[in-house]
Amino acid sequence: MRSSSSTSLAQARSLGSVRLGSSPLLFQGSAQALSLLDMAVEHLMVLRDFKGGLESCEKGLDSLSSLPEHEDTTSSFRCGEVKAALCIIGIQALAELNEWRRVLAWVLQYYGTPEKIPAKIMQMCILLYTKVDEPGMILEAGGDWLRTSVNQSLPGYGAVAELYLLHILVPLGWLHEAQVLAGSYTTFTEEQRQVALEIIERKKNASSPQSLSQGQGIQQRMHIRPFSQRLTAIMRLLQRCLLMVRKGIHFLPYQKVLLAGILLYILLVRVDPAIPSAFPWISDLFQMFRQMWEAMFAPYYRVSVAC
Repeated sequence: MRSSSSTSLAQARSLGSVRLGSSPLLFQGSAQALSLLDMAVEHLMVLRDFKGGLESCEKGLDSLSSLPEHEDTTSSFRCGEVKAALCIIGIQALAELNEWRRVLAWVLQYYGTPEKIPAKIMQMCILLYTKVDEPGMILEAGGDWLRTSVNQSLPGYGAVAELYLLHILVPLGWLHEAQVLAGSYTTFTEEQRQVALEIIERKKNASSPQSLSQGQGIQQRMHIRPFSQRLTAIMRLLQRCLLMVRKGIHFLPYQKVLLAGILLYILLVRVDPAIPSAFPWISDLFQMFRQMWEAMFAPYYRVSVAC
């Protein structure tokens, strides 16, 4: 929205150099609106005071609304230009204040119905709601504007229809309505129509069941890939833990353990044969170890098998 601020400034300066209307009351009200327009541009561009710029726009629009009806075509056109310039600056101020949700309602306060909104303001609204990814908020108003016969003769009708088709109807999936609008011979040139129909066809193919199944397959692969990555990481961590345990086992004092076992065997079994009778559980444990040793390491003909 900031990129169009310089254009609005140029419009305001050019309007400020023209006297609006011949009636003293009309001239006074128009001069006040032009002064407020210049003030709003200064707040927006120079001071970066967006709230002050919005207030100046609202005061200027209120002053134009209080003017009496006039039949002078030139005066009506120039007042309409000043009103549109004030609305453009106000839209930019609302966007800078992050109050874009109330842009359409704010514009309708001064134009009444969507059909009366100027083409350039309707273009700004479509682009704004497209930029914030809320095309549905301008869907109904844009459709009403395009269906109005008076607007179909305006120079900016084709630009509004193109933006509405590409940025509102197609993203929202209103493909039949987009195809009907693209087929209008009074709206688009032949080249624009072909481009619009190609975009609609690609959108249809993208939303077909085959494309959806392919998309689901891609999503499933995307879900499986993180699981396999996590499993690989866990296996690597387990491998590292086993390597650490293996290295730790190598440092155990095997010789000392074996020597302690031999000494214990000599003290309890070989030194005093009476000890096994005094401690039956030691004799039983010794017999069990002996049977295990013979079963595991003795020749096959010495192994006793219990039936």
